Amino acid sequence: MRDVAPQTPAPITDDELQALDAHWRAANYLAVGQIYLMSNPLLTEPLRREHVKPRLLGHWGTSPGLNLVHTHLNRVIRNRGQDALCVWGPGHGGPAVLANSWLEGTYSETYPDVGRDAGGMAALFKQFSFPGGVPSHVAPETPGSIHEGGELGYSLSHAYGAALDNPGLLVACVIGDGEAETGPLAASWHSNKFLDPVHDGAVLPILHLNGYKIANPTVLARLPESELDELLRGYGHVPIHVSGDDPATVHRAMAAAMDDALDRIASIQRAAREEGATERAHWPVIVLRTPKGWTGPAEVDGTPVEGTWRAHQVPLAAVRDNPDHLRQLEGWLRSYRPEELFDEHGAPSEQVLACVPDGDRRLGATPHANGGLLLRGLPLPGLDRFAVPVDKPGASLHEPTKVLGDLLEHVMRHTGDRRDFRIVGPDETASNRLQAVYAASGKAWQAQTLDVDENLDRHGRVMEILSEHTCQGWLEGYLLTGRHGLFSCYEAFVHIVDSMVNQHIKWLRVTRRLPWRAPIASLNYLLTSHVWRQDHNGFSHQDPGFVDHVLNKSPEVVRVYLPPDANTLLSVADHVLRSRDYVNVVVAGKQPCFDWLTMEQAKAHCARGAGIWEWAGTEDGTREPDVVLAAAGDVPTQEVLAAAQLLRQHLPDLVVRVVNVVDLARLLPREEHPHGMPGSDYDALFTRDRPVVFAYHGYPWLIHRLAYRRSGHANLHVRGYKEIGTTTTPFDMVVTNDLDRYRLVMDVIDRVPGLAVRAAPVRQLMEDTRLRHHEWIREHGTDLPEVADWTWTG
Repeated sequence: MRDVAPQTPAPITDDELQALDAHWRAANYLAVGQIYLMSNPLLTEPLRREHVKPRLLGHWGTSPGLNLVHTHLNRVIRNRGQDALCVWGPGHGGPAVLANSWLEGTYSETYPDVGRDAGGMAALFKQFSFPGGVPSHVAPETPGSIHEGGELGYSLSHAYGAALDNPGLLVACVIGDGEAETGPLAASWHSNKFLDPVHDGAVLPILHLNGYKIANPTVLARLPESELDELLRGYGHVPIHVSGDDPATVHRAMAAAMDDALDRIASIQRAAREEGATERAHWPVIVLRTPKGWTGPAEVDGTPVEGTWRAHQVPLAAVRDNPDHLRQLEGWLRSYRPEELFDEHGAPSEQVLACVPDGDRRLGATPHANGGLLLRGLPLPGLDRFAVPVDKPGASLHEPTKVLGDLLEHVMRHTGDRRDFRIVGPDETASNRLQAVYAASGKAWQAQTLDVDENLDRHGRVMEILSEHTCQGWLEGYLLTGRHGLFSCYEAFVHIVDSMVNQHIKWLRVTRRLPWRAPIASLNYLLTSHVWRQDHNGFSHQDPGFVDHVLNKSPEVVRVYLPPDANTLLSVADHVLRSRDYVNVVVAGKQPCFDWLTMEQAKAHCARGAGIWEWAGTEDGTREPDVVLAAAGDVPTQEVLAAAQLLRQHLPDLVVRVVNVVDLARLLPREEHPHGMPGSDYDALFTRDRPVVFAYHGYPWLIHRLAYRRSGHANLHVRGYKEIGTTTTPFDMVVTNDLDRYRLVMDVIDRVPGLAVRAAPVRQLMEDTRLRHHEWIREHGTDLPEVADWTWTG
């Protein structure tokens, strides 16, 4: 691993120190004002209780440290002409980042009604954590942000995702010491093993240790500095330590640390880009130790506050009712000497703005934090060149994800110069049959390689790490800064990122309402190795519930697709890769699957989202169907078609309609989801009064939940996964969950009026076949020959 010789940065001058301190004091003043004040922003009159908000919300404890980082980032960005982005990890750091955005002018440019004057300052203060205002954390509404500061653990993986394929970008990432205790954050330290110093930008982690969470000390803050130093060096970083509580001393140390860190980064990149260095580098990390609630009240009512957990939120909580607290608040605000920081109109002084960069280099104005401004469409080819031939339904088999791999290889190859498309996943690209992409790009890897390794590439754009959290964070950061990607994952284990996708969906929902945020590429999941073909791995690998989780979320953002064969998967993939501002979940198998539709049929079927497969049913146009057999998912589709074939054979007079659903949201009413069907369309497809036997890929109650308001819901019977699984044969998985073709035929007989008696022998035959299956697999270890060798005969 390559280290960089330390340099001795030139110390800042006294004038620089005073300017930095002025900016920092101004930001601290604005942060306190946002938490407490709703009027009298410049303290032009003595502070009274009516100037104070009736509900005090917000977090002061982390704000002074964040303000310090922002101030010093401004300095190095301005001095070096550096393009930069900052990811603010500590929860509820909104007061600080909003304060700095207002100071540099980007907030007023984004929201002209919050001007950079006394009136605008009053508006900035009042709107914070106030009805109709802005959240207390760094949120989509905050210019320059790509990271929601509410749920903790994802800042560093977001930062690395932003740096990928951004060679000129510095991504600073402030990690709170509470956040540093989370599992996702701990895993994301390893992202430096995947950062290519030639084609990627740099990430500068800034570990901010102020000692406490809400009510407890933090682990890393209580480690001896030597032990923490060893931990960070073990992660592959060079720690640069800054600590203290004297502002002048800390300013000088922080300026030196920033210069040292950026000099090291420049040296690493120069060695890789100009000198051909290939050793993995030690990247710098700044460890910043300052008191929690620094510069705030030292004591309140005789109890220590500054430097303790009591500074976490609102140090003075009874300002409106306690005159002593009111006086203490006024003294606190005046301690920043606002008359030196703002002119009589409320504008920041020249000294405050001396370190602020210009134009798009301001942290709140960087286009990298509004990635849709930089986004280019993918070079997606026509699908016919990748389509599988289908002379007639069910006559051939292909592995759908393997077919998709050829399309993704084309996209990867044709974005080689642009470098704006990546595939991420937890060690499963080849397992999920997408290995064709390796012909265009190997797997990103900066650590040691051995002769037996395959497809590792220092400049690769396929990324695998056995941490779903890190994969998700990388991809989110990549998308939010204007690029495209795909997350391929085993279906059962994508649940690990349930909470992360929830946060991303919330982010997208809010940005839809912010006209200044340009649309970004959708977050696309390919879930494969799914529940019905995890017969070899067993119960632990069988869980189709991610779809349920996603469909609980904002309907304008979420989409779920279950393509039944290779060509429909190609059509769906083409659609989702072109889409913007969505979270798309695509569930598709990797095992050999029957080909049902030609490419043109697949495109039309996917455009409809749900439709009748006339060739599979027995309708002739003379009468309505007696029953509707519906399917969503590849294995359910095969079982429905096998059931339809059995009905055609044993009950030829029965009129059967076969319906296939690709887009699950089509089952919802139009008023509940943009893809929902009007009632008339739903009734025409499923009928108003005929029994519907629906074979679904996942948990059956989801279909009931989606369709509960439909006129024919009382006639809807759904079969799906019933949380019964084991290591067994593929067909036994559907039998044990009552999704098999024989059970579906029995369901039809049980539900079509008049069939129970007339078709009793057929029902008994189906039941006997299920019993024979049970005995057969226990003797032979394989599925019944009529199942294993089944083909569609039409």
